[in-house]
Amino acid sequence: LLADLPDETEEVIGDRGYDSNKIRQSLADRNITACIPPKKSRKSKPPYDWHLYKKRHLIENMFAKIKDWRRVATRYARCAHTFMSA
Repeated sequence: LLADLPDETEEVIGDRGYDSNKIRQSLADRNITACIPPKKSRKSKPPYDWHLYKKRHLIENMFAKIKDWRRVATRYARCAHTFMSA
């Protein structure tokens, strides 16, 4: 996926699962800033923009809300009163 990023990409925000030297180096080679918090077990902790990373959480919450409304679209709630309460 990183290879398919557009050329005008300036920053990539990822979670701790993407904290590896290989990913960070591939982004740095393309002049892309990596906003990835270091894993807890990492000895040398590279810096990252905490405020920018906090915005990632807001986007994740938005997708969680969209997924929550999937139950309405597929009508998981079979009773009319439960469906209408959603």
